[in-house]
Amino acid sequence: MPDRNPRLEVRQLTRAFGGAPVVDDVTLSVAPGQVMCLLGPAGCGKSTTLRMIAGGERPDGGEIRIDGAPVFGSGVLVPPEARSVGLMFQDFALFPHLTVAQNVAFGLKGDKTAKAARVGELLERVNLSGYGAKHPHQLSGGEQQRVALARALAPRPKVMLMDEPFSGLDNRLRDGIRDVTLEVLKGEGAAVLLVTHEPDEAMRMADEIALMRGGRIVQRGAPYNVYNAPVDKAAAAFFSDINVIRGKSRGALTETPFGAFLTPGHGDGAEVEIVIRPQHLKIDFDRGGRGPNPTAQDGTAARGMVQRARYMGRESLVDFRMDFDGSVLTASVPGVFLPKVGTALWLMIRRDRCFVFPAGR
Repeated sequence: MPDRNPRLEVRQLTRAFGGAPVVDDVTLSVAPGQVMCLLGPAGCGKSTTLRMIAGGERPDGGEIRIDGAPVFGSGVLVPPEARSVGLMFQDFALFPHLTVAQNVAFGLKGDKTAKAARVGELLERVNLSGYGAKHPHQLSGGEQQRVALARALAPRPKVMLMDEPFSGLDNRLRDGIRDVTLEVLKGEGAAVLLVTHEPDEAMRMADEIALMRGGRIVQRGAPYNVYNAPVDKAAAAFFSDINVIRGKSRGALTETPFGAFLTPGHGDGAEVEIVIRPQHLKIDFDRGGRGPNPTAQDGTAARGMVQRARYMGRESLVDFRMDFDGSVLTASVPGVFLPKVGTALWLMIRRDRCFVFPAGR
């Protein structure tokens, strides 16, 4: 049975610059073989958190432990080279004058035979067997990324820190490189902390996502849970486009274009926002303009006039101005669907896919 005790533990980590908090009370833990993604917009404190764990930035407070032993906190400050931490960045930082094999072996200790065996093992795992004698300039971007991965993993670090490692790659290469990287990381058993600003990347790679905003972790959980149970409107909007229906709660009900919504827990007269993603706003093709017909799941249909339609490749996005209140809502439709501007259509929503938040949250 795999060891699920935390390999990396961060407790109440803080860092401020010029009196302004950049990392504020960050707490997380990562087990061996687990991939956690620190996800958030630029400037939210992700990379600063990574640098503090690596030892390149000194925290103002908190504690960092690796395999239960403190590397920062309680009077302890272990230097970066003694923390058993591997690093990968957007810039692969390969040594141009060294061969692939020499790059991978750079941080290894021991005799030549042991080094060569470890280099050969890792090059095979990243699908670069036979590339050992090449130099970095002879490789593609994806191949250089895999060499950087092999070099970072060569000393068998307990913790692997990755800061936007795929952002320099062509979009066409990313998915394949991510899959190879994930397979190798899982096989090595390191605790992985990956920083990214791309929700798709976090969803694809993470066992757990820690969503950061303003230096704090605002939500943490499995990708499915973070996506389907966002803590607030901003969390929902970070993962996808959203529609927002605004109203006032009266007697635990809020009137919308799609009928009354249950909004318990919101005071009488409280302003609320009902959030729904475009893929859950459905065009009722069967209604044929016949008007509202409430159902248990979808509630009341509402009519909207097409304002704009555009084809996005896998889907079409259609903007509607709603008869009810003049608001504009966007629906995504698989494939090609480009109705003319001014066309009236009836819409339904998946009530089980709606989120209700206090206005402004």
